[in-house]
Amino acid sequence: MSDAVTATMTFHPQPKGGAPRPWAFPAPERGELPNGLTVLRCHRPGQQVVAVEINLEAPLDAEPAGLEGVATIMARALSEGTDKHDAEEFAAELERCGATLDAHADHPGVRVSLEVPVSRLPKALGLLADALRAPAFPDGEVERLVRNRLDEIPHELANPARRASMAFAADLFPAESRMSRPRQGTQETIEGIDAAAVRAFYEAHVRPSTATAVIVGDLAGVDVDQALADTLGAWTGGTAAPRTAPPIVADDTGRVVIVDRPGAVQTQLLIGRIGADRHDRVWPAQVLGTYCLGGTLTSRLDRVLREEKGYTYGVRAFGQVLRSAPAGGSGGAAMLAISGSVATEVTGPALEDLWKVLRTLKEEGLTDEERDVAVQNLVGVAPLKYETAAAVAGTLADQVEQHLPDDFQAQLYARLAETGTVEATAAVVSAFPADRLVTVLVGDASAIAEPIRALGIGEVRVISG
Repeated sequence: MSDAVTATMTFHPQPKGGAPRPWAFPAPERGELPNGLTVLRCHRPGQQVVAVEINLEAPLDAEPAGLEGVATIMARALSEGTDKHDAEEFAAELERCGATLDAHADHPGVRVSLEVPVSRLPKALGLLADALRAPAFPDGEVERLVRNRLDEIPHELANPARRASMAFAADLFPAESRMSRPRQGTQETIEGIDAAAVRAFYEAHVRPSTATAVIVGDLAGVDVDQALADTLGAWTGGTAAPRTAPPIVADDTGRVVIVDRPGAVQTQLLIGRIGADRHDRVWPAQVLGTYCLGGTLTSRLDRVLREEKGYTYGVRAFGQVLRSAPAGGSGGAAMLAISGSVATEVTGPALEDLWKVLRTLKEEGLTDEERDVAVQNLVGVAPLKYETAAAVAGTLADQVEQHLPDDFQAQLYARLAETGTVEATAAVVSAFPADRLVTVLVGDASAIAEPIRALGIGEVRVISG
């Protein structure tokens, strides 16, 4: 028998985590080109894909009456050819740069977004500048975009969440308000849009003096000044008189609107009102309290409606800024809402329990544990949330759009950490008062109307789906 061989293993010490590094939301460098274009740049070492956001002051309330949706069609048509390239050539040039270019219209204005590898940034900026400086708006391409938009509308109406959003806006805001109507237009208004209408809207509202460019990424190896001068710096246009946005008016009398979908097995719900926007000092507390109410799977609404009762896969509470006015001005507001879906047969009990959650919140308040978990989630996740250049650029562009200081997001995290439980409770109770909420339900009215009336949460009205 051979001698046994004994093997020995050497264990290396277990690695230990290092000290946490301080993090703050990136601070941009602000400047202005000779043509009046405001530029925010933010150097982010290691971010080899650069994100560019362009804010255009072309708000939805500036659309001509009867042509709602023209801002959306204009935004989509910006990449459909310029004075240098037709639509197909422009798309090919973007592809050669490895770039993506998108645009959309919302209440505050039009946003154009570009992402491109840093090595091809000057070339891509040239294409972006061409799209802004001299879009062709060919008749045929605009007609195609109009047809595409018309094809989208039936699908949006069939989608319960989208239909709930439309009905909510139509009931919350007065009929004369642009906010009461679909952001991307209706079939009737889209059908009236042609290339001439798109050109007229562009000429009236798109110019460098009222626009802002945000550039984020690893800019160390790029002569950004020269790249901007050669591209966006060549964009010309006159000045514009300051616009006065119409006031945001809403009626939050407690009531229920049921969008009838006979035979629906689920009910889509959207409950809310308007409230303070980011300029209000209550905003941090409102964010924190709303997160405790329904910001995540462990929030109070989910704990009751999903975990305890099994009514839903999830219900969320959130605040979405609709439009902000310059600091010191009036006219800003956010939509404060609760959304989700439940099975048709439990719609009544689910809403009854949801209202119990709101009333209990007012009577007993949030717990310190709820507040602490929310702060940890909101503040602690920030470094991951802003890992990409696109995330940073999007938030900086939001700040510009909402007339906020460049350090707003950085200060928000500090203010969230300082907000106490009592303050967060007061803010969320004020945001979601149980007797001042507009409730929209998309579902089978024959099955849910009577149980909802029995709750006494407001007059119940049924409209066709």
